[in-house]
Amino acid sequence: MAKAPIQVVWFKRDMRIHDHAPLSSASAAGPVLPVFAIEAGQWQAPDSALRHWQFAADALIDLSNALETIGLPLCIWQGDIVDLLNALKAHYGHIALHSHQETGNAWSFERDKQVHAWCQTNGVAWREARQHGVVRGLSSRSGHQTRWESHWETLMSAPTCHAPQSAQAVSGWEAFHHLNVQQLPTLTLGFDTTPCPQRQRGGRNEGRALWRSFVQARGRRYRGSLSKPLLAWEFGSRLSPHLAWGTLSMREVVQSLRRQRQKHADDTAWARSLRAFTSRLYWHCHFIQKLESEPSIEHQTLHPALRGLRERDPNHPNLIAWKNGQTGVPLVDACMRSLIATGWLNFRMRAMLISHATFGLGLHWYEPALHLARLFTDFEPGIHYPQVQMQAGATGTNTLRVYNPIKQAEDNDPTGKFVARWVPELAPLPLEWRAKPWALPESLRQRFGFQPGTDYPITNDFEAEARHWKKLLYELRRTPEARESSRAIVDKLASQRRPPTQRAKKTKPANRQQLSLFGDDGFDDA
Repeated sequence: MAKAPIQVVWFKRDMRIHDHAPLSSASAAGPVLPVFAIEAGQWQAPDSALRHWQFAADALIDLSNALETIGLPLCIWQGDIVDLLNALKAHYGHIALHSHQETGNAWSFERDKQVHAWCQTNGVAWREARQHGVVRGLSSRSGHQTRWESHWETLMSAPTCHAPQSAQAVSGWEAFHHLNVQQLPTLTLGFDTTPCPQRQRGGRNEGRALWRSFVQARGRRYRGSLSKPLLAWEFGSRLSPHLAWGTLSMREVVQSLRRQRQKHADDTAWARSLRAFTSRLYWHCHFIQKLESEPSIEHQTLHPALRGLRERDPNHPNLIAWKNGQTGVPLVDACMRSLIATGWLNFRMRAMLISHATFGLGLHWYEPALHLARLFTDFEPGIHYPQVQMQAGATGTNTLRVYNPIKQAEDNDPTGKFVARWVPELAPLPLEWRAKPWALPESLRQRFGFQPGTDYPITNDFEAEARHWKKLLYELRRTPEARESSRAIVDKLASQRRPPTQRAKKTKPANRQQLSLFGDDGFDDA
């Protein structure tokens, strides 16, 4: 009888053992070796940061502990995955590779193509499982939307994969094990090292606890708190980094959410909040599908007519001020400073940051996109880059949404508490002046000992700048050539229908909502 090949389970952004199809299929096929490769290229990419690694390190510790419960080690290799596969094949002879599909940044895309080529050359079967509603090889959404939704629903409704109770471990794996989990938190890999003192902790245990607190109490006020930065931190799910790093699966989130909707069907506040959250889970996969179908979104302006408008200047003084929370626009600066410290921000404020950078400050979208990617603990490339381009008006197909930071402050921080917390130099001012301190009357400047330009920067005329760019972009979109390009973009990337959760009511699609912030719902690890 032929000896079964070593079943290599390659963990990437799927750091869990529950609802992990590659682990389940590998365990049923033969002796299993779970591996995680710490690849220099990934962590030295311009959109990687220390906070990402710290969250991932937390998750790897949880993953290692979970694998131990079923009798498996986690082999942590520091180096390229292809080098590890070469070493494993040389040592064991016959191997098979299992992993989840990934729609990541340009680096991960090229890495996966190299792995595919290696597997073909070496006769190694690579079985990739879907973990999101993304359909590979989809050339167009036009005419295929119903099929895309069917794929999404089929995957999300399928039973979750229970973790195996036990699995056959591989001997000799220690020769490929470079690091112990205790070494991970202090590892330095060449990424951006901006500290994040209030970042969320990673790991499945943290994700489950966060979800329980949401579904038991916090989530009831979810819908009414989404736009307000202070309330969103308290009543939003903040599960997004756990979805981005795969400590919880999208499918278990969706199924758990559906159970909760049934449970709270008679409570109007709960029903509305959970319905709003459901739509975000659908749009999560919709946006990742955009990057899957058009990888150039990461580095090139989507609409041809809008390319070349602005220079990508990493040293532009407006960009530096924006990155440091020193623009002179209080809500913008408060959002940036809070994001630096916590790694998380609600959708509307994320959209406002990009809107102000590109419309109010006239910056190209690319450098702001990289900066925010490094700050978001929940950075998900498939959501991030399409969203940034949409909020920057670079798609040429979406309505231009220019967020006025003064109005946003009036609507979403009416007491000025959020601004006062993160821009303490404005805290002594009366709340009605915290959003626009440059307009503070001279008498009040003397009373409060505050001088704009000395105690806080003087802003430029960002409203006039925003009007200029909005007018210009609309003009460029009106040419016959631009309209033709817009039709092609819509055909390839746009959703033609509303999310399933919204079809009962004739409401606009929820594509203005933050798709990196999704919520959560109670999970089962049976």
